Amino acid sequence: MGLTIKEILEKEIFAREDIISLLQSEGEDRTLLFKKSAEIKEKYIGNKVWFRGLIEFSNICSKDCLYCGIRKGNINLTRYNLSDEEILVAAKFAYDNRYGSIALQSGELESSFVTGRIKNLLHKIKELSDGELGVTLSVGEQEPDVYRKWYDAGAHRYLLRVESTNQTLYNKIHPNDSKHDFNHRLNCLKSLQDIGYQTGTGVMIGLPFQTMDDLAGDLLFMKKFDIDMCGMGPYIEHADTPLIKHSEKLMPLKDRFDLTLKMIAIIRIMMRDINIVAATALQAIDPIGREKAVKIGANILMPNITPGKYRDSYKLYDNKPCTDDSAEDCQSCLEARVSLADAEVIYGEWGDSKHYHLRRRQAPGDGHQIMN
Repeated sequence: MGLTIKEILEKEIFAREDIISLLQSEGEDRTLLFKKSAEIKEKYIGNKVWFRGLIEFSNICSKDCLYCGIRKGNINLTRYNLSDEEILVAAKFAYDNRYGSIALQSGELESSFVTGRIKNLLHKIKELSDGELGVTLSVGEQEPDVYRKWYDAGAHRYLLRVESTNQTLYNKIHPNDSKHDFNHRLNCLKSLQDIGYQTGTGVMIGLPFQTMDDLAGDLLFMKKFDIDMCGMGPYIEHADTPLIKHSEKLMPLKDRFDLTLKMIAIIRIMMRDINIVAATALQAIDPIGREKAVKIGANILMPNITPGKYRDSYKLYDNKPCTDDSAEDCQSCLEARVSLADAEVIYGEWGDSKHYHLRRRQAPGDGHQIMN
């Protein structure tokens, strides 16, 4: 007979079968899991939440991922690319409102122009904020020398979601070509970590063909890779994607939501001091989805500060919430949500991953400023 959930939660290290048991927990066992993860968060992070002002600056993408609404092959999408001035106005809003950091996110493009543009923007963002505004990038796969240029220009965090760490499943949700290569994505993650970034990844939860064993493997991968940040969310289908034809294989949305909360709780217990995002996609399923994530382990929220007229065009999935909110509305809404979760927004700090700084002590020579 296997271990009880209570016995599993008393272990220092989870085996694959332990994680599967936790993912399948219901009722009182599920409550025990969430209680444990909340205690871990309180002890290692505190009831604190940090903002990353999200600037979705372009929905132009060279990739054709089968699940994504901004995939290159989606002809039903109005494409946009913010001007440098629009990006800097949004960054100035974040700085003026004492967000510790911003996140620059876009579709995946590789070119010398993109490299130079982002490098120039990083310099200008540091200049307008007197070096105080932290910057996370999430702009996909690049060559190591490009990552290095951006790091030297002031970016210090990078999120590159792998979406699934099971190569077979990865290949089912991407085109079978060299532009969507599983091992290349993993190599990019390693490059980011080697250069010195606070490195984040994550997966979609509730994909067609996905198993509990796959999800357990995802968590074990993140632990072994020693990530600093985690961004996971429920898979929400998009009508203009090839993967929609498998929608009959999907578990109900409420089950994908619940499974996402369990994944957040388990990774918080496994990796106690990392940063964990409460994904906006949670709110697309449950009106207080992000608050529930904060209560059981998440500590990062991403208020959208993209100019409003562009937000409807950055839809990775259907029913994306908050596309009509102004940047000010989004901030006040999230403040109220954080308060409901008995947590506090910490302003004027980068909100760095504690895990990163502990890890970097074993790799001295990082010249970046540390703001805690």
